[in-house]
Parts: sequence; C-alpha cells; structure tokens
Amino acid sequence: MLAYLQKMWCTFYRLQICFVVIFLLVVLVLVSNIHLAEHLNHRMGLEPGGADLHRDTARSLSPVNRKHNCDFQLQILSKSESEEQKSLLKMVAWPGPPHAKIEFMKSTDAAHSHFVILQSKSSFKVGDVLEVLVRVHDFEGNPKHYGGDYLQTRIHSPLLKAGAVGTVLDHQNGFYSVYFALLWPGRLTVSVVLVHPSEGIQVLQRLREDKPDRVYFKSLFRSGDISETTICNVCLPKKQPICNYTDLNTGEPWFCYKPDKLSCSSRVNHAKGGYMKNLLTLHDSMFFQSDVNIKVPIMASGPDTVTVHPWKVKGTSFHLKFLPSGYYYRDQWRSGRSTLWQFDKPSDITDCLQGKVVHFFGDSTIRQWFEYLTDVVSDLKPFDLGSPKNVGPFLAVDVDRNIMLKFRCHGPPIRFSTVSSNELRYIANELDGIVGGKNTVVAMTIWSHFSTFPVEVYIRRLRNIRAALLRLLERSPDTAVIIRSANVQELGPEVSLFNSDWFSLQLDTVMRAMFSGLHIKIVDAWEMSLAHYLPHALHPDRSIVKNQIDEFLSFVCPN
Repeated sequence: MLAYLQKMWCTFYRLQICFVVIFLLVVLVLVSNIHLAEHLNHRMGLEPGGADLHRDTARSLSPVNRKHNCDFQLQILSKSESEEQKSLLKMVAWPGPPHAKIEFMKSTDAAHSHFVILQSKSSFKVGDVLEVLVRVHDFEGNPKHYGGDYLQTRIHSPLLKAGAVGTVLDHQNGFYSVYFALLWPGRLTVSVVLVHPSEGIQVLQRLREDKPDRVYFKSLFRSGDISETTICNVCLPKKQPICNYTDLNTGEPWFCYKPDKLSCSSRVNHAKGGYMKNLLTLHDSMFFQSDVNIKVPIMASGPDTVTVHPWKVKGTSFHLKFLPSGYYYRDQWRSGRSTLWQFDKPSDITDCLQGKVVHFFGDSTIRQWFEYLTDVVSDLKPFDLGSPKNVGPFLAVDVDRNIMLKFRCHGPPIRFSTVSSNELRYIANELDGIVGGKNTVVAMTIWSHFSTFPVEVYIRRLRNIRAALLRLLERSPDTAVIIRSANVQELGPEVSLFNSDWFSLQLDTVMRAMFSGLHIKIVDAWEMSLAHYLPHALHPDRSIVKNQIDEFLSFVCPN
C-alpha cells in the first residue's frame, strides 16, 4: 500500500511540473503576441484619433530610443527602401576627427589657415577651371592632418554684381582643393569661408542623434471650460502616457503627452514650444564662437584675385564636372542648365500663369514666393480665409485671367506660431487630392524644420512625398512640379545648434538624390543664396527671391 501511494505521488508531482511548464509557455506566447500586435497596430496606424498610450521602447537598441519615444527607429522598410536609406546615409556621411574629444586649441582656426590660387600668374579665359588649395591649421599654428571642416566658397566680381560657387574636395589630411568654373570675363576675387571646424560638426552630429527633441512643440487641449497644454514631438522622453497622432495614410509619426484630465481627441492646435538651453558643455561651446570659428573667412597666402579674359575661340566648352547650376551676372541669375527668362513686369507673370492653379507647399521660404507674386502683381487679390499671419493657408485669385495661387504649410514638425489642428496637413496627402494637368503647378520646399532630427525622419517624409508625386504624374503627366532647394543663412552660436547650414546641406543632398530621375525641376536656392553678394539670411533678400521666381516661372512657361 505504501509503495502504491509513493507511485501515485510521483505521478502527481510530474503532472504538476508539466502543468507549470505548460502554463509558463502559454503566458510567454500571449505576452509575445500582445507585443507583436501592439507593434503592428502602431506601424499600420490602427490607433486613430490619438489613442492614449503607455509605450515601452526599452526593446530598442538605439541610445536615442532608450530615452525617447522615437518611432522612426522602428520603421518597417522594404528591401529596396532599406537599401536606399543605407545609400543615402552613406552619401551624407561626414569625415571627422580621429578622436571623440579634441582640445579646442587643436581644432581648426581660420586665422592660422590660408589658401593659395594655383597657377595664379597664368592667363585665364572664360571656360577654364580655377583651382585653389586650402591648408588648415589649429589655434597653435600647427598644420592639421585630418579633414571634415565645412567650407563655403565662391568667386565674385563686386563691380559686375557677379558670383558663383565652387566645388570643394576634402583630401582628409588638412588640405582641401576648390574648383571654380570661370564663367564671365573680368577681375574675380576668391572667397573661402570656414563655416564650422570638423570638431564642431562632430558636436552637431552628436546633438542630432542624442537630442532630437531639442526643438520642442506644444498643443492646446480643450473641452468646455477645461484647457491643458502638453509637449509634442517626433521623439518624446518616456515620462508619462502619450497621445499618438501618427498619420493613417502616410505613417508619419507625431506624439503629444496626454493631458491629465482631457482625452487625446480634444487637441485644438499646434505651436512651436521653444528651444532647449544648455545643450553644450563649456568645452564643446568653444567650437561655436562668432568671429572665431563660425562663418569666418580664410585669407589668401598671396593674391586672392585673377583676371579672366573672354573666350579666345568661339564655342569653347566648359568643364561640366565643376559647372555650377548657375551664376550671377549684373545681379541676374543665369542658369547653366536651362533657359531662363526675365519676368520683370506684372503682365509677364500673369501671361505665364493665365488659366493656372498654383499650389505652394512647405515652409516660410516658399511662402516668400506666394508673397512676392501677390505683392508684385496687383491683380492677384488675396482672399481672406481668416488664417493667422505668416501661417496660412492663404489664397489669391485673378478672376479675369483665371489664376489661383494657394499656400499651405507642411505638416509637423513645423515651427510656426499657432496652427489649428485641422490645418495640419501632410504634403503627400494634399498631393493625392490634386487632379493635376497642364494648368496645374505644384511648387514645394521642405527642409528647415527637419534640421534637428536624425536624417531618417527626413528620408521617410520625402519617401511619402515622392510616392504621392509619382501617383500625381502618373494620372496627370502634364502637371508642372518644381521643388525649391534649401538655402544658406546667417549663423551664430545658438542658431548653429538648431539650423546650421551643415544640417541644411545634408538634407539638401538627400532631397536632390531622392528626386533625381523624376519629371520635376529644382530651383537651386542653395547656390542662389551662396553665390550672391548679400549677407546670408534664412529668408533671402527680395532681389534673390526675384531671381528664384524668374527660374520658377521659366520652368512653368519654358516657351
């Protein structure tokens, strides 16, 4: 009897162990499925209306994700998208210092650096290429042996109001070669400017990856007499429940902290919140000093001018490798790649735009185009939509000539003042709502408001816009599509951390690569602002905008 009881007890004990093991396996499977379902729901946009979320992003391997709710790191890309993204990131990879921490005195000093015009005593003629060699030194006067400095270069003739940019080649050993196509006769001056030392760019790279929320946004939530304001962004530190406003059509992510008392669906507006302070250590801040290492000229060792003679043989060809997109001569932009007409009179503009609907999408730099046209052409009457100043949307019409101009800002992130939540539209979705045709013009720009985020955020936005453009051109191939590139701007210590020309250059490079091969035109605002004699500005001077409009209209009306 005792042996029988012992046998029964062993059997029961084994059953208990089996039951516990099976129970644990079931629990693990359920937890795994729940996490998978949450991930798929998030990627497919199955949380409409800003569902309340308590997101756990600890599974991410990125240090950014461990601290932030960064959806862009969790993208599910197709094989071709993944390969394209890797190629684009490789394209904008930037050489840097050999060590993470370089002493300030060992960093690039424009005052100790110099450039020399090679073969400066030679006779130059239009069509030749001028080569300049730049040698950089540190603050102790020692030559540097690695590259990564960001230089901006141009040739200019002040009396002729002529200018063009150069092509910079970084030899990554402290030497830089700059090549200029000589495009007009006369006396030319060479200018080389150190925008940032390589050590400063190393800091900018770190900020872009580790502090993607350094420009923050906010939204007002309201229901009845209750109002609350919370912080919003593409990336949010994990502090509290989050409202998910990811766009259902494009998958573009946007998050806000959930209000304490109100629901996510009670969001009223969107606005810029502000800029984070104290981002840099004392050591790193030394790489961002006005008149020391931010947009400081590098002087010539020897002459900085050459005299260029007219063509000796009619029909001399240019070196296409170093040919810029255009140049200024007598303050007029001369395109090197297309016929450019001058639209000097209001009637010239209305003759071109007669019968057309023009859609302007983007930020304040393309809003300048809308404002320029409505200011110059008095017959284009603004239609009051009750929109906030500088925010939009805006509308202007010329009833007699059947012209309509529209402006709408792009979706978040957008650093405008207060925008109604209902007016937050993504360009890709707006493009899908356009029928298109020979009397439809689409002009867009999107760059400045993405400068603080990792490049992957920008790539996703452009991928969605490109797909929508392809759909538009497939159904209406006669639609005119023009993209305005980024432009250089004035920089100081603080602006550099958020809107450096280096950030803009990286985004501009990605944009040109992603839209190459499409049936579109690009107005090269980058070279137009860099080659001009006026000081750099986020919103270029009217004379520069006029040249941009001339090229824009030349694309719309090539004949």
